[in-house]
Amino acid sequence: MTLYANTDGASRGNPGESGIGIILRDERGTVVYSGSGYIGRTTNNAAEYQALLACLKKVLQLGCSKLVVRSDSELMVRQLRGQYRVKDKNLQRYYTEATRLIKSAPFAVEVVHVERGKNGDADLLANAGIDGRRKLKV
Repeated sequence: MTLYANTDGASRGNPGESGIGIILRDERGTVVYSGSGYIGRTTNNAAEYQALLACLKKVLQLGCSKLVVRSDSELMVRQLRGQYRVKDKNLQRYYTEATRLIKSAPFAVEVVHVERGKNGDADLLANAGIDGRRKLKV
């Protein structure tokens, strides 16, 4: 079974109060998981990576044969594809963890860039994470 994820990280200020949002859908488009969480004060790019990491950890619990992650973070997607270098020291640790999880996952992982307008549900969840001030339990 293939799962389709939309992930987003939001930051009010850069850095600022931040949250993450994740939506997982099956092949028919049915939502199998939806979550949001508050991650404290960080940058928008760090929030994007933290949303991806939470998504990967959740899918490791659920299982699938393939995961397609859709993100509106062009920077993160290009870094994960090896098109951009990861210069920021803080992002390097998130990048390292993400690539470790992707390589060790018992399923294929594809990370694709989508326009912001096609990631609205995950964005709403990320902002709800900031508003709710509750950590996401994965």
